[in-house]
Amino acid sequence: MPGGRLTQQERQQIALGLADDLAYAEIARRIDRPTSTVTREVMRNGGPTAYRADLAHRATERRARRQRQAPSRVAATAARGLGADAEAVREYEETFTTLFMQSGLPRIAAGVLTCLYTSDAGSLTAAELVQRLEVSPASISKAVTLLESQGLVLRERAEGRRERYVADADVWYQSMVAAARSHAEVAATARQGVRLLGRDSQAGIRLENMARFMEFVGESILRASEQARDILSSGGGPRSDAVASGRVR
Repeated sequence: MPGGRLTQQERQQIALGLADDLAYAEIARRIDRPTSTVTREVMRNGGPTAYRADLAHRATERRARRQRQAPSRVAATAARGLGADAEAVREYEETFTTLFMQSGLPRIAAGVLTCLYTSDAGSLTAAELVQRLEVSPASISKAVTLLESQGLVLRERAEGRRERYVADADVWYQSMVAAARSHAEVAATARQGVRLLGRDSQAGIRLENMARFMEFVGESILRASEQARDILSSGGGPRSDAVASGRVR
């Protein structure tokens, strides 16, 4: 399996695969690359609907030039005290960021969340995020605002007028509560349509099924979130394989 940076021809093959609606794993098989490589390439360059091979190639060249002109991110990672294997940490951060992007977050917002979770301090200022992600303060501000609106980041007042941004265990609980609230709003709106269009009409039946589904999912999210919060706060916790298999009750 080849290593190193993707070639322009490989990026063109990725673009063709996306146009044919192929899965990342199938595209990766065709160019003999790991699926994670293809996933990161697509998500950091606009996502599956906006990926352009030529733009992605130029963006990679620009990033390479910036890395040659500035201290390497590998060295910066080591300087943060995240262990001796700085390259492995950097790869892990890229994988984590890609995972957040696959869940729907924009690239910079996903990077902010990754930085917060992999920071020993547990919180970072806007200036620290700018330095780590090598983006503008305005980009960080926009990303944090989005994350805060989704309940994924909290603001804390630091010394002076500065703020620190935090992502801790309770943030995920608040995010799930926000998701449940969103499901409830969709259900309520669907029920308005049922009353308007008639419970016995095909549209009314369709909307009623949507409302019931969203209510059930939202209530399930709330119950599971409360249970997980209680387990984590008690210092115990089920084994991860039990959680993954759904055996936690």
